[in-house]
Amino acid sequence: LGWAPRPGQPPNTAALLASGPDGEMLWLDVTHCSGQAPRVQLMGRYLLPPCKQRWHTCAVFLPQGGLLVCGDRRGSLLLFPCSSSPGQAVESTSISNGGTGSVDKDSGSKLEPSCLSHKEALPLEAPVSVLFGLHGKTGVTSVVCHKGYIYSTGRDGVYRQLRLQGQQLEVLRKHRPCKGLQWIEELRFTPDGDLLVLGFHADNFVVWSSRTDENLHCVPCGGGHRSWSYWSSPSAEAFAFIKCGDVMLYNREAEPCEAQVLLASLHGREIACVRRLGAMEMPGHAILNVFVTGSEDTTACVLVLSEHSRAAVPLARLSDHISSVRALALDGPTGPGDNGFGDKGLSALLFSAGGRAQIECYRLLCTGDPASESAVACQVIHVASHRLDEHWERKKNRHKLVKMDPETRYMSLSVVPGTSTEQLPTPWKFLAAACSDASVRVFGLLEATRKLVLVAESFHHQRCVLKVEAFLHVRAGGERKHLLCSAATDGSIAFWDITSPIADAVDALHRAEGEMQPLALGAPLLTVTAHSCGVNSLHVRETPEGRYLVASGSDDGSIHVCLLEVVLGRDEGSAGTCLRILERVARPCAHAAHVTGIRVLRPDLLLSASVDQRLTLWRRGPGGLDALSTTFFHVPDLAEVDCWEVGEAGGELRYYCVLCGQGLEMLR
Repeated sequence: LGWAPRPGQPPNTAALLASGPDGEMLWLDVTHCSGQAPRVQLMGRYLLPPCKQRWHTCAVFLPQGGLLVCGDRRGSLLLFPCSSSPGQAVESTSISNGGTGSVDKDSGSKLEPSCLSHKEALPLEAPVSVLFGLHGKTGVTSVVCHKGYIYSTGRDGVYRQLRLQGQQLEVLRKHRPCKGLQWIEELRFTPDGDLLVLGFHADNFVVWSSRTDENLHCVPCGGGHRSWSYWSSPSAEAFAFIKCGDVMLYNREAEPCEAQVLLASLHGREIACVRRLGAMEMPGHAILNVFVTGSEDTTACVLVLSEHSRAAVPLARLSDHISSVRALALDGPTGPGDNGFGDKGLSALLFSAGGRAQIECYRLLCTGDPASESAVACQVIHVASHRLDEHWERKKNRHKLVKMDPETRYMSLSVVPGTSTEQLPTPWKFLAAACSDASVRVFGLLEATRKLVLVAESFHHQRCVLKVEAFLHVRAGGERKHLLCSAATDGSIAFWDITSPIADAVDALHRAEGEMQPLALGAPLLTVTAHSCGVNSLHVRETPEGRYLVASGSDDGSIHVCLLEVVLGRDEGSAGTCLRILERVARPCAHAAHVTGIRVLRPDLLLSASVDQRLTLWRRGPGGLDALSTTFFHVPDLAEVDCWEVGEAGGELRYYCVLCGQGLEMLR
């Protein structure tokens, strides 16, 4: 038995759901009138999917009307059609009353048998949408609707956000509130915009705040109670539960909070990567820049930074990673020609990767929200994920096997541009990754089916690969070549032509319906020894003449720049792609520490940033690199830099950059 809230029902009426034999669930409307016995109307009959433990655990009627969402003991979410039309209500009322017009002392005992004896008059509805085993085998604990979205909780340590697409349930993303909170029981939305997660952590009942990421209340109750109730107010809180047949009550008055947060943190540990999503112009606000950061605390954060208030406000926190987030890549409005302004907001694909060889992909949708503190709202949709050891975890007797390279990390990501054209349209997007196991890998993403597949790889470097950058070369006739450069810990930079592997991967994925064995990338076109040790930063920019400037920074504090020209064969004897080095410039000891960020702003202007907390502008000329200016920044242990340009009213370009490490800083 379970009560389900139904929008628009009278205050003296409640919806009761009852699970019976053979997976049959009944919807009963119970009406209470003062001085009379409760009146029961049979409103609907539903069939739960077959499973060992076939009963529902929670349910909610959607505000849209005509739909019921319920969770079962198997961990599945089910969507049923329901109707409370007047015709059906009258019919159910006549059935439940059994033809009697009065209610006496014995009518209460005759009411329920009369109602259920005519239940075959109502059709047995099957679910129109099933998410089988969404919360594992331990069951769904609660379902709630809030602001047009559906939230479900379970004893698998996560709660999920869903939406209704037509007559189907679609999972948008999942949240893991905190480590160790495996038994999540309920979600409560507060009037001030906070989301409270109620559950059991070990032998304690806890109330976790999603906004501040802290434990608000902790009650040592023994843990894992199935019958409990929690109530709170600004002045007091109470928690009641049943233990060994006894009803226990915990009551506490609210204590004044003496701690004041001067500056809220974005992450619990250092920030390892940052990317700018774009900018938004809101009425009454200055330009708002939207960034994505990844951290060693295993989370990624979407945040907005106002140039006027200089305050960073988190919009969404992504907690799907089981290890550190080391690299980010965006496929969206981030180019110099598109600063991300638009009436409909921003939309982009986000790839995040890091430890345990894990890649996650999300669709970010940022829109204006004048009612919120940041004036921007961000909707996150989880698209796909990939782990190299997924096949190993599905093996039987895996405890007897040796897991291959369990510490593989993705060090860098780069989206391959221009893979879909009008002449050769393909829904697949491709992503290049630098890996700590000495490999360069290429993945394919099909957003429609939410598949992320490994399509090609190479172990050419024979050592940890630190950086990758993909770029596109277009000939005068429109022929496209997808090129990739990768840098390793020995200071070498390799250049690849991945056009053929991508074309072969598209054909193989089309034939095999999204499944394939990884192809070989082949041998690189060119390898350049640019530094004496690891390459920590890499950037490629096309010049107006159709050539490419490749800038890199190293552990030894040096900067290297080379100018490349792509030469394509015109006949059968010289078929293929060749790269020719036209110019090489090196600046030893450009910085006093690791160069962890470098950007080619213009063909004659470069920017570099180092762990020595210096941001230096360089002029590239015939004689080499000349320092123009140096700015000291405040972020220690610099990890990465991202830059963009904004056109001013007079036609001039102003350059901005964001730096991350032990903190976040934006400069211009």
